[in-house]
Amino acid sequence: MRNILGTAFFILIILWVSSCSNAKFVSIFPGTSHLSIRMTDSTANIGAFMIDLQGVAVADSDSLHEVMLNVNNGIYNVLNFSGGIDTMIASGDIKSGLVTRIKLILGSNNTVTVDSVVYPLVLIANAQSGINLNIHQVFQPSESYTIFLDFDVNQSVIAQGNGLYQLNPVIRIVDATVTGSIKGKISPIGTRATVFAAYNGVTYSTAVNVNGDFLLTSLPPGAYDVTIIPALPLQPVTLTGKFVTVGVTTNIGTIVLKI
Repeated sequence: MRNILGTAFFILIILWVSSCSNAKFVSIFPGTSHLSIRMTDSTANIGAFMIDLQGVAVADSDSLHEVMLNVNNGIYNVLNFSGGIDTMIASGDIKSGLVTRIKLILGSNNTVTVDSVVYPLVLIANAQSGINLNIHQVFQPSESYTIFLDFDVNQSVIAQGNGLYQLNPVIRIVDATVTGSIKGKISPIGTRATVFAAYNGVTYSTAVNVNGDFLLTSLPPGAYDVTIIPALPLQPVTLTGKFVTVGVTTNIGTIVLKI
């Protein structure tokens, strides 16, 4: 089996948190909080990555009380949300307090397009009832929060051979208040390439767009090695020591690729 390279972010949901919810939710703080859950960016080596979103829920500390949100059900192409583009697909009311789990519920109409051919994505068994994401964060009353969900396509889409693809969702929760970004551009424009940023044993990836631009978001602060791997016959390029600072987008300029 092999994984399809790329990391994808997708704006999933904005949660309006309010004490007027009728859903059961155990709260350790009275009052309300505002939470935004956001995803953005693109992936590599595939033409489309379609997610059949059917529901979103959050759970409290004992994971027994879930709040189902009002979701705009539908099939979304994750790759449409790149370069800071986002969309709201769900909203709901919950009480302030401790949230330990976010659950995404996907339907059966998930697909991936590879070399202009559309293939069904079959959810692994333990994700069919919902994709559980551990968070364990307290939301204080009258405060606003933004959380990014990093949908890693490289690990999530598994080619099994004979045109069969499996969806094993791998999603990383990133707090936007403690991360930064790296952006840049490659030349020649129009080159198909994947960009990797590695730091502290963790690798993040994205793809360049048709204009040669790329953006790696939600990166923890640190010194990154950035590697651009283009389609042959162009050769890979690695840039070392590119620093990421919280709240800052580090521009590494234009990287000229050569044969």
